[in-house]
Amino acid sequence: MKLAVVTAGLSVPSSTRLLADRLAAATINGVAAGSPVEVDVVELRDIALDVTKNLLTGFPSPDLRTAIETVTGADALIAVTPVFTAGYSGLFKSFFDVLDAESLVGKPVLLGATGGTERHSLVLDYQLRPLFGYLKADPVATGVYAASSDWGSGEGALQRRIERAGAELASLAAGRPAVAAAPSFVPFDQLLAEVSVQDR
Repeated sequence: MKLAVVTAGLSVPSSTRLLADRLAAATINGVAAGSPVEVDVVELRDIALDVTKNLLTGFPSPDLRTAIETVTGADALIAVTPVFTAGYSGLFKSFFDVLDAESLVGKPVLLGATGGTERHSLVLDYQLRPLFGYLKADPVATGVYAASSDWGSGEGALQRRIERAGAELASLAAGRPAVAAAPSFVPFDQLLAEVSVQDR
């Protein structure tokens, strides 16, 4: 199985890259034992100038061509963007603009995004799903949004979302029906404790 990971984080280190790496690890864990997984990461910040030049000239550089072939030739795709001004980043959108409109047809995709506040979590459903719907890709049911508060004390809930989404992508890429993970029981007092820690 070839897994392509597109991450549009701009900083180093980047929470967007961290989320992408965790989603890739969860997908690998969801693949049947003994099935090899080849993971190729496309860091858009490294080819940002190439993407812009391609938009202006219509000719991809060798590095951009390699990135495009990595994404279009993969069996499954993980796409993660930071949220800027309540939407996906311009670099993220520009990269998918240079792809042929039919190049992702039927490809299983796991959608992810990172942002400073929980208020932007709907970017997954209001921007990313329509984009990949237009490209005729096949997004898994669970998208993963990680706000700043999800890291650290809130990572338990984030990790559960990551594992569920990774399992869904692995199942879809393998042509198996997705098996929903059995919900784990969390005592109410523990939920209250998590909320009170995040509100501090």
